[in-house]
Amino acid sequence: MRRRAFLAGAAAACSVPLATSAVPFVPPRPDTHGPGLDARARRSGRRFGCAIKSSQIAKDTAFTAAVLREAGTIVQEYELKRHVTQAKPGRYDFSGNDRLLAFAQRHGLAARGHTLVWYAANPPWLEAALPKAAPRAKEALLTGYIDAAMRRYSGQIGEWDVVNEAVEPNQGRSDGMRAQNIWEQAFGEDYIDIAFHTARAADPHARLFLTDFGLEHASRRCAARRTAILKLLERALARRVPIDALGIQGHLKPFREPFDERIFAGFLDEVRGMGLSIAITEFDIADRGGPQAVEPRDAQVAAVGKAFLDVALDNPAVTSVLSWGLSDRYSWLSTYPEYRWPDGKPSRGLPLDADLGRKRLWASMAAAFDAAPARQARHQGKGVPA
Repeated sequence: MRRRAFLAGAAAACSVPLATSAVPFVPPRPDTHGPGLDARARRSGRRFGCAIKSSQIAKDTAFTAAVLREAGTIVQEYELKRHVTQAKPGRYDFSGNDRLLAFAQRHGLAARGHTLVWYAANPPWLEAALPKAAPRAKEALLTGYIDAAMRRYSGQIGEWDVVNEAVEPNQGRSDGMRAQNIWEQAFGEDYIDIAFHTARAADPHARLFLTDFGLEHASRRCAARRTAILKLLERALARRVPIDALGIQGHLKPFREPFDERIFAGFLDEVRGMGLSIAITEFDIADRGGPQAVEPRDAQVAAVGKAFLDVALDNPAVTSVLSWGLSDRYSWLSTYPEYRWPDGKPSRGLPLDADLGRKRLWASMAAAFDAAPARQARHQGKGVPA
C-alpha cells in the first residue's frame, strides 16, 4: 500500500460504524473558487463525472453551470433504462439521451451509457413476453436493445454498463447469482455472455463494464457480494466473455456498515489481477443515521469519502470516479424512504449542497484527487484508455 497512511482518527472512523457523538476527522473547508473535481482528477490521469437528467440541464441553469465546472463525464441517471427508451415493443425513444449527448458534445464532455441489461426497470411488455418467447425471439429480446442503443451512439459513448447488478447472494443461490432476475431465469448465466458478445460486436471500440453495488463495506453482506462477483468474473473470463472493466457503484452507508481500507484494497487488487480496469460509477454517501447537526455529520461523511477514495485511487486500475448526481438538490437519496431524513431535510450525500455550494465532502474528494498517484498511460489491464 503506497499511499494508505491515513490520519489515525480517520482510519479509526472507517474501521467501525461511525459514532454520532464525535468528529474524528475534520476535512478542510472547500475551495470555493479553485479547479473542479474533473480538473483535479485529470492530474493523475483519471476522470470525474456525474449522473444527470436532461430535464435538469434544460431547466436549471445554475445546476448546469455547476456540472460544467466540476465534471468531465456525464452518465444518464435514467434516460437509457429500457422502461424509458422502449416502453412499447419495436419502438425506441432515445430523445432524452439525445439531448444529453448534444449537451456533452457542445461542451466537450465524455459520456457513459447506463444501462443495457438489468433485472429492474424493464417495460411490462418485455417481462410478459420473455418467458413465452421461442428461443430465437427470446434472444432477440435481449440483444435487440443492445444493438439499437450501441450502434446509435457508436463513437459518442465510449463506455457502457452492459450488465448491471448480476449478483445477490441473499436470494439463496449457491453461486451468489441474482435469482430474481428475468434474464437469469430466461437464459441462465449465459445471458451475460450473450450480452457482452453482442455489445462487443455492436461497438468494438467501447469499453464494456460489469457493474454492481454492495462491494465496498466490511460487512457480512458485502463480503458475500465480493465473493460472488469475483467468482462470476473468474467464470466469465475463463469463457472469454469480453468484459473490460468492473464498475463498483460506491453507494456508501457509513452509519450502517463499517468500511475497512485493507479489505477494500485487497478486493481491488484481486480485480486488477484479473487484467480488468475498475471505475467507481455511482458514488454517494447515505447520511441517514448520522448526527442530526449538519456540521458533524458532514465531517464524518467527508472522512469516509476521503478514506474510500484514497484506497480506490491508490490502485492504478481505477480510471474514473462518477457520483450518482452532483448536488443534494437532486439526490435520489432524498426520495428513497430508506435514506431520506424524517424531518424532510435533504440527504447530504453528494459533493455539492442543495444550493450548489461545495461541501466538506467536495473538499475530501478534491484532496483525494490531488494526492492520487499518477497512473501510467496504459497499465497492463485491458480496456484502459491511454
